[in-house]
Amino acid sequence: MSITDGLDLVSNQAYAEKGVPHDLWTRLRAESPVHWCTPPNFTPFWAITKHADICEISKQPDVFSSASGIAMIREAEDEAIRQQNQGFGAMRVIIEMDPPEHRSVRNVASPVFTPRAVKAMDATIRTSAREIVDRLAGPTGAGEGECDFANDVAAAHPLRILSTMLGVPREAEPDILRLTNQLFASEDPDLQREGEDRRQSIAELGLELYQLFDKIIQDRRANPRDDLASLLANAETDGEPMGMMETLGYFLITFTAGHDTTKNALVGGMRAFLENPDQLEKMKSDRGLVDSAVEEVVRWTSPVNHMKRMVTRDYELRGQKLKAGDWLVMFYASANRDEEIFEAPFEFRIDRNPNRHLGFGIGEHFCLGANLARRSQRALFHELAQRMEWAELAGDPEQIHSAFVVGLKKLPMRYRIRAAA
Repeated sequence: MSITDGLDLVSNQAYAEKGVPHDLWTRLRAESPVHWCTPPNFTPFWAITKHADICEISKQPDVFSSASGIAMIREAEDEAIRQQNQGFGAMRVIIEMDPPEHRSVRNVASPVFTPRAVKAMDATIRTSAREIVDRLAGPTGAGEGECDFANDVAAAHPLRILSTMLGVPREAEPDILRLTNQLFASEDPDLQREGEDRRQSIAELGLELYQLFDKIIQDRRANPRDDLASLLANAETDGEPMGMMETLGYFLITFTAGHDTTKNALVGGMRAFLENPDQLEKMKSDRGLVDSAVEEVVRWTSPVNHMKRMVTRDYELRGQKLKAGDWLVMFYASANRDEEIFEAPFEFRIDRNPNRHLGFGIGEHFCLGANLARRSQRALFHELAQRMEWAELAGDPEQIHSAFVVGLKKLPMRYRIRAAA
């Protein structure tokens, strides 16, 4: 009998009900690291669960293509998106491009995300972290309270930073948050877009995002400023203006992926600290560990759970014959628990060194916003390490109905915050 047909690896419902399938991945790494899956209502695929294999695949974009999509979704939903001539079906996102196009389009925004460029945003990032912790502390600036860390803290911090970069007015931030939730949690009863007709809901969501970003693009073309929104709106690739669908896709991927991945790392990291209070105390007593703590949080949470690729020519991997046209799915969360790479991989250690996690990917599609994500998380955890006297769970965490960008939709906690120094 097969270890798995793969449904528990890619079903949104399975992640909500059972959590991230670490036990199953552990068995696959040991017994069938390149495993053929035939889940009902999904296209069959090879499940790739080992760190070394994901590195090998990711460094060969000519053999393993991103151009036909990167997320495993149900066949009916995939077809609904591809039939659209507006919204998602029309947008072209950098993460679904292969070389050489990918490199030329990536170069448009790469200067904005270098360590030096991101460091220039420190004031904005630190202000966001300080204001959020101030709100937790209450009007006196210090005190006890309760919050849903997922929504009150983890969602708010990257939302403010990315809104500033991409020209989203503060009054439109709730709309952006609602739309990104609907995008990455399309089957979650608490977050999904309302409507019985899934095709119509997908079309409406894509059109609403299209209209929101198009308004910003047109404004920045008429009134350019010194910000990322203006850079993208007026970008050129290979000496020609970047196409409108590519421009819209850039806004889409920068905001939606940048927000939800950082949010899920923050909330998953806080859960790890609450469940491992010795590690929280270690960070509070030595704030020099914040940088390595962020790396461990990214390894531990692996917000981007998987990426899909299409095999472009026959290829052998660990004795398995992958044929041209086959799909494969790389599970980063599995690779980040690989026993061959990480000592005690199921222990949360904020001083882990080395930490060769794949939380930001590797190779051609290494996360463009990794520097910003790291700096955003550092600022918030540093502020919390300075001011959080104690914290504990105040209820059960709840998992998002999502197998692609994974994380918690609720993390109730109580705490005591000291006044800012």
